[in-house]
Amino acid sequence: MEKKELLYVQTTDAPEKQYSPLVLAQTAKAMDINAKVYYLGTGLKILRPGAAEKIKLGNFPSVREMIDKTLESGVEILVCEASKRMLGWESVDLIAGVKIVGAATLNDLVLEADGTMWF
Repeated sequence: MEKKELLYVQTTDAPEKQYSPLVLAQTAKAMDINAKVYYLGTGLKILRPGAAEKIKLGNFPSVREMIDKTLESGVEILVCEASKRMLGWESVDLIAGVKIVGAATLNDLVLEADGTMWF
């Protein structure tokens, strides 16, 4: 049987929407489901050094800690190159471990995934 694949797409830098894709991706991985998180639009702002550390809601760890745990679990975090350009970021530092990919990658990922969730 082929392993299932889930894609979580983060489109915003709204603090209250940062946890769901990361928690769900970690949970999918623990369930032996391939998971990927794809950041686009203003969601990229969270991936700049220092930004995710500033977000901590309720009794959850900081978003940076959640991102680190997600990466450590083996979930790939992808970043849209076109969104980088949209934000005017010709050269910008992002947190270590994320991978910048082309916009067509998102189309391919959606077609390959067994399910896609957008945040």
